[in-house]
Amino acid sequence: MDPLTSALLTDFYQLTMLQGYFEQGMEETAVFELFVRELPAERNFLILAGLEQALEYLEGLHFSAQELKWISDRFSKPFAEYLSRLRFSGDVHAIPEGTVVFPNEPLLRITAPLPQAQLVESRLINLVNLQTLIASKAARCVIAAPNKFLVDFGFRRAHGAEAGLLAARAAYLAGMDGTATVLAAPLFAIPVFGTMAHSFVQAHEDEGMAFENFAHAQPDNVLLLIDTYYTEAAAHKVVGLAARLSQAGLRIKGVRIDSGDLADHARKVRAILDDGGCPEVTIFASGNLDEHALERLVKDGAPIDGFGIGTRLDTSADRPYLDCAYKLQEYAGRPRRKYSEGKATWPGRKQVYRHFDQQGRLRNDSLTVETDLKPGKPLVNLVMRGGKRIAAPEPLAQIRERCAVEISCLPEPLRSLDSPAPYLVIVSEALQHLAASVDEATCSQKTSRAG
Repeated sequence: MDPLTSALLTDFYQLTMLQGYFEQGMEETAVFELFVRELPAERNFLILAGLEQALEYLEGLHFSAQELKWISDRFSKPFAEYLSRLRFSGDVHAIPEGTVVFPNEPLLRITAPLPQAQLVESRLINLVNLQTLIASKAARCVIAAPNKFLVDFGFRRAHGAEAGLLAARAAYLAGMDGTATVLAAPLFAIPVFGTMAHSFVQAHEDEGMAFENFAHAQPDNVLLLIDTYYTEAAAHKVVGLAARLSQAGLRIKGVRIDSGDLADHARKVRAILDDGGCPEVTIFASGNLDEHALERLVKDGAPIDGFGIGTRLDTSADRPYLDCAYKLQEYAGRPRRKYSEGKATWPGRKQVYRHFDQQGRLRNDSLTVETDLKPGKPLVNLVMRGGKRIAAPEPLAQIRERCAVEISCLPEPLRSLDSPAPYLVIVSEALQHLAASVDEATCSQKTSRAG
């Protein structure tokens, strides 16, 4: 079985609940919504990502013979037979990938027979949580270092192979320029970039010879790592090599600094390159960077043209998870509401309307019931009907363009990396009235039972 597409890639309680639904014949239409309860500290907004993988999962959902054998050994055989016929046949409404989103807004709505809608909870949260988390972190890097060349370097520190691949996708979606993760190029058409490791230099007896051999091996990508030994001394070697390579029709694209005081080294290296007649050679920096480090380097005027951002991006090291939830909002035609302390939900099928100020910046959102038509831009759209997409998968480049527009529409307070800047999401009277009616019905049931 393929572990990444298996229907068993879920929480065990999904199966225990499904057997209960099966035995009771509970298959009426259920509506679940996936949302984030609250923003992590230092996050003023999120970038929704992962919808494409979520839809792929729903379209391919089924139990294989091997999986059914495992289930039949632990549950009833009639239940396993029931699961053999299970496919996702529901509708999906979603906010488009690359959109700026806020707490309690329905990122994804599933409308399907209860067992189907229940089963998909864990994997949907898994896919949307990861990419939204990384895209939101990457967007902060893009804001911190405008007009800089930004590359995802984090695959080796990501929490697994799928996480590394999807992090590359999410980072590119959010505006970064490419990734070092090779498989992301054929899978997602993301530009892939790379230089060399310190081991390449160390494997040679002479640093200058290492540079020259690499240049001849990679004539279209001569980007040399210069901090294996002494950074400024290596920069002088690059100047000497540039003159020799030019006679062979080769040019050095750039140098990379991966350690030490990046701003100080960059200034010294820039001066060496410029004085040596190499003003066109760029400086690329990496090494435990995040949006805060980028912001400091940019504000300090460090002459760095691009950055590789790895560990702290692909793990979202400062805020490594989102408070994602997937909750039942309607079943059998009746709105449902959860009352748990600190985790109460708004019932019913919901829509989000976005409002902009005169400059085209985000002003506020309205959260309301689906049937309550309001002015503004509706964000939640039908993307799948009867288990099938209503349109071809959206190209990643198009999602990336949408995200760039979304980021450009952020008001300045929301662009801050440190200062909390609450964004107003207005809960409509219609939604409040629906919640009150559910509360009243629930209270009546409680009273009648107590009597």
